[in-house]
Amino acid sequence: MTKFSHVAVLVKSVEESGKFYGEILGLKEVEEPFKDGLHRWFELGSGTLHLIEEPWEELVFRRSNHICLSVDDLDGFIEKLGTFAIEFEDARGNKNKVHIRPDGIRQIFFQDPSGYWVEVNDDY
Repeated sequence: MTKFSHVAVLVKSVEESGKFYGEILGLKEVEEPFKDGLHRWFELGSGTLHLIEEPWEELVFRRSNHICLSVDDLDGFIEKLGTFAIEFEDARGNKNKVHIRPDGIRQIFFQDPSGYWVEVNDDY
Protein backbone atom coordinates (compact mmCIF):
# COMPACT_ATOMS: atom_id res chain seq x y z
CA MET A 1 0.00 0.00 0.00
CA THR A 2 1.09 3.55 -0.71
CA LYS A 3 -0.24 6.73 0.88
CA PHE A 4 0.51 10.41 0.45
CA SER A 5 3.06 11.72 2.95
CA HIS A 6 4.13 15.22 1.92
CA VAL A 7 5.11 17.51 -0.91
CA ALA A 8 8.35 19.49 -0.55
CA VAL A 9 8.63 22.95 -2.11
CA LEU A 10 11.81 24.99 -2.43
CA VAL A 11 11.08 28.62 -1.47
CA LYS A 12 12.97 31.92 -1.57
CA SER A 13 12.15 32.71 2.07
CA VAL A 14 10.73 30.18 4.50
CA GLU A 15 9.53 33.05 6.70
CA GLU A 16 7.63 34.85 3.92
CA SER A 17 6.24 31.64 2.43
CA GLY A 18 5.30 30.35 5.88
CA LYS A 19 3.29 33.50 6.50
CA PHE A 20 1.60 33.11 3.10
CA TYR A 21 0.58 29.47 3.62
CA GLY A 22 -0.34 29.94 7.29
CA GLU A 23 -1.98 33.37 7.51
CA ILE A 24 -3.32 33.85 4.00
CA LEU A 25 -4.20 30.31 2.95
CA GLY A 26 -5.09 29.22 6.48
CA LEU A 27 -3.05 26.01 6.59
CA LYS A 28 -2.27 24.77 10.07
CA GLU A 29 1.44 24.71 10.87
CA VAL A 30 2.77 21.49 12.44
CA GLU A 31 5.95 20.71 14.33
CA GLU A 32 9.08 21.14 12.25
CA PRO A 33 11.43 18.20 12.88
CA PHE A 34 14.70 19.77 11.66
CA LYS A 35 14.68 22.82 13.97
CA ASP A 36 17.15 24.71 11.77
CA GLY A 37 15.06 27.71 10.65
CA LEU A 38 15.14 26.56 7.02
CA HIS A 39 12.04 24.36 7.06
CA ARG A 40 8.33 24.76 7.88
CA TRP A 41 5.59 22.16 7.69
CA PHE A 42 1.82 22.63 7.22
CA GLU A 43 -1.11 20.22 7.21
CA LEU A 44 -2.26 19.53 3.66
CA GLY A 45 -5.10 17.05 3.38
CA SER A 46 -3.94 13.66 4.60
CA GLY A 47 -0.27 14.74 4.46
CA THR A 48 1.85 17.84 4.80
CA LEU A 49 3.36 20.68 2.80
CA HIS A 50 7.08 20.94 3.50
CA LEU A 51 8.65 24.34 2.75
CA ILE A 52 12.43 24.34 2.34
CA GLU A 53 14.63 27.42 2.10
CA GLU A 54 17.79 26.84 0.09
CA PRO A 55 19.83 29.03 -2.26
CA TRP A 56 17.34 30.26 -4.86
CA GLU A 57 17.63 29.86 -8.62
CA GLU A 58 14.97 31.41 -10.82
CA LEU A 59 12.43 28.88 -12.07
CA VAL A 60 9.73 28.99 -14.72
CA PHE A 61 6.23 28.65 -13.26
CA ARG A 62 3.15 27.75 -15.29
CA ARG A 63 -0.39 28.01 -14.00
CA SER A 64 -1.07 24.41 -15.09
CA ASN A 65 1.48 23.26 -12.47
CA HIS A 66 -0.24 24.31 -9.24
CA ILE A 67 -1.44 23.34 -5.81
CA CYS A 68 -5.21 23.49 -5.33
CA LEU A 69 -7.17 24.21 -2.16
CA SER A 70 -10.95 24.43 -1.68
CA VAL A 71 -12.76 26.94 0.51
CA ASP A 72 -16.37 27.16 1.66
CA ASP A 73 -16.61 30.90 0.83
CA LEU A 74 -14.71 31.87 -2.32
CA ASP A 75 -16.00 35.45 -2.29
CA GLY A 76 -14.82 35.90 1.30
CA PHE A 77 -11.46 34.41 0.39
CA ILE A 78 -11.13 36.83 -2.54
CA GLU A 79 -11.79 39.71 -0.13
CA LYS A 80 -9.04 38.35 2.13
CA LEU A 81 -6.61 38.30 -0.81
CA GLY A 82 -7.45 41.97 -1.38
CA THR A 83 -6.48 42.86 2.19
CA PHE A 84 -3.02 41.41 1.46
CA ALA A 85 -2.86 43.08 -2.00
CA ILE A 86 -2.63 39.70 -3.73
CA GLU A 87 -3.88 39.76 -7.31
CA PHE A 88 -5.71 36.78 -8.78
CA GLU A 89 -6.87 35.72 -12.21
CA ASP A 90 -9.06 33.20 -13.97
CA ALA A 91 -7.84 30.10 -15.82
CA ARG A 92 -7.16 32.17 -18.94
CA GLY A 93 -5.08 34.85 -17.19
CA ASN A 94 -7.77 37.55 -16.96
CA LYS A 95 -6.96 39.70 -13.92
CA ASN A 96 -9.50 39.82 -11.06
CA LYS A 97 -11.86 37.41 -12.82
CA VAL A 98 -13.32 34.18 -11.45
CA HIS A 99 -13.35 31.16 -13.76
CA ILE A 100 -16.41 28.91 -13.79
CA ARG A 101 -15.63 25.36 -14.82
CA PRO A 102 -18.13 23.37 -16.92
CA ASP A 103 -19.25 21.59 -13.73
CA GLY A 104 -20.08 24.93 -12.07
CA ILE A 105 -17.10 25.04 -9.71
CA ARG A 106 -15.68 28.56 -9.37
CA GLN A 107 -11.89 28.93 -9.26
CA ILE A 108 -9.14 31.55 -9.12
CA PHE A 109 -5.38 31.41 -9.53
CA PHE A 110 -2.57 33.44 -7.95
CA GLN A 111 1.10 33.04 -7.09
CA ASP A 112 2.82 32.51 -3.76
CA PRO A 113 5.86 34.62 -2.72
CA SER A 114 8.26 32.33 -4.61
CA GLY A 115 6.16 32.29 -7.78
CA TYR A 116 4.39 28.93 -7.45
CA TRP A 117 0.79 28.94 -8.71
CA VAL A 118 -2.09 28.27 -6.32
CA GLU A 119 -5.66 27.52 -7.32
CA VAL A 120 -8.46 28.11 -4.84
CA ASN A 121 -11.94 26.91 -5.71
CA ASP A 122 -15.33 26.47 -4.05
CA ASP A 123 -15.53 22.67 -4.43
CA TYR A 124 -15.64 22.43 -0.63
